[in-house]
Amino acid sequence: MQLIQSLKLTSATLIAAALLFSADLAFAAAAVVTNMNGTISAQKADGSVRLLSQKSEVNVGDVLTTEKNSFARLKFTDGGEITVRPETTITIDNYTFEETRPEQDSFVFGLLKGGFRTITGLVGKRGNRDAYRANSPTATIGIRGTDYGSLLCHANCGKLPDGQYIDVKQGKINVSNRAGALDVEVGQFAYVKDADTAPVLLPGDPGLPEFREEDTAGNGLGTFITGVVPEGAGCYVN
Repeated sequence: MQLIQSLKLTSATLIAAALLFSADLAFAAAAVVTNMNGTISAQKADGSVRLLSQKSEVNVGDVLTTEKNSFARLKFTDGGEITVRPETTITIDNYTFEETRPEQDSFVFGLLKGGFRTITGLVGKRGNRDAYRANSPTATIGIRGTDYGSLLCHANCGKLPDGQYIDVKQGKINVSNRAGALDVEVGQFAYVKDADTAPVLLPGDPGLPEFREEDTAGNGLGTFITGVVPEGAGCYVN
């Protein structure tokens, strides 16, 4: 009798531990802010807003916004990183990563305004290559393991025409929308005018200055690769 009761208690304990472990996974943070400058906020699905600081957690459903001369670098649990540029809004729409369950990998985020640069982690590199998606109003980006950047312009990028600009420093991406799809490889630049115009390769850099985190200090203009501050410098990123 005592043995049966002991076994029942052991089973109950194991079940409770498993449930607690599952709950921990469900509510675990998707990312942590590892570096930042300026003002960065996160709006949750219920509408509440909090200011982020270094080591703040970022969760699925958060809408992140950086103000002028501000940036945030996020480190995700799969090892990936996203640097959110000044005056940018991104959404963390879906994120699932368990080291032992690659078949459940998923990372979907959205770019609503501004730009980012990312070094992708394990999601999309193991198992399902389509587990990773970066959405914007003009196109969807899928990856094949890479370092790339993206910028949305809406009458705020100096002489650059409106649309989305994408560049690849490592690996390969696929940019697609309702009008077509395009592979973009190392050293290439792509442009998407809108959701109904197919992505195209550009002959070279359209004039996107290098973004450095230290550029957000002081007046936020920083030192660009051109050595001068172009018109609309505050919104140029790559």
